[in-house]
Amino acid sequence: MSNNKKKALGRGLSALLQDNKVEKKKPADKKEGGNAPVKKFKNKAFSNVLEIPIAQIQTNPYQPRTIFDEERLQELGQSIKELGVIQPITVRKIDMNTYQLISGERRLRASQMIGKESIPAFVRTANDKEMLEMAIVENIQRQELDPIEIALSYKRLLDECKQTQEQISERLGKKRSTITNALRLLQLQPLIQAGLRDHIISPGHAKALLGINNEKHQSLLYKEIIKKALSVRQTEEMVKEFKKDTSVNKTLPKVPKKGAELSKKWKNESSELGAHFGTKTAISFNDKGSGKISINFVSEEDLKRILELIDKK
Repeated sequence: MSNNKKKALGRGLSALLQDNKVEKKKPADKKEGGNAPVKKFKNKAFSNVLEIPIAQIQTNPYQPRTIFDEERLQELGQSIKELGVIQPITVRKIDMNTYQLISGERRLRASQMIGKESIPAFVRTANDKEMLEMAIVENIQRQELDPIEIALSYKRLLDECKQTQEQISERLGKKRSTITNALRLLQLQPLIQAGLRDHIISPGHAKALLGINNEKHQSLLYKEIIKKALSVRQTEEMVKEFKKDTSVNKTLPKVPKKGAELSKKWKNESSELGAHFGTKTAISFNDKGSGKISINFVSEEDLKRILELIDKK
């Protein structure tokens, strides 16, 4: 595979569209079945784009995304109402007056929501396997999928599209370790996966829980995280203690203390430091009373400026 090809793969569906010319379609005849005609869509930014009646478009049976945020759809609909559909959806033609969505379901749903009758679309030829692959790649690249949806998408590329983790890594322009770590989330029991999808716990909590292989013990600690609002750091410490316990009937270890909270005095000192150095600063204590001062800088020049201020101080 050439370097140019590798770069194209990392860009998602746009690369597929460049590698495979979109099939030119003649407008459907008004007389056939009484359906509205497909109009040629004129847009300098795109070529081979058709304006297709929404009623002629079927949804994608291979859609990896299972949850659509109603509020965000309304926001997108308002944007489409004001500016139009900036990025055409992608479809494949099933028969004379029927198309099937490959990607762009949010744009399609939002357009339906505001009462649009047609939508601009790329039309291309694709078999079921290609359609599944394109839909997954498009969603991973463009949508804000939750961690479990992403993991399931990678798994479908592995199982149904017969791709290796290395191929997925090249295709999406992501590190191999990113793919591996995402897939590991599917080892969590369903209850914990649901908690991650519903934002009850964070990806950091989920990653820590992967350190426990026993499902019963995973569940115990998961419930403790929710009950006591444990931080990721506290969860990691509890997992370490849990793994040290070699007894048959393990019990939950004692919840580690959170780092000492800053008093009003030290919060004010931190603010004054930030104002003096012209950057974000932080003072933090641990439960033993020791701690650290952090001073952010954005470049080597910025660091030199801060060091000069420290010398003057």
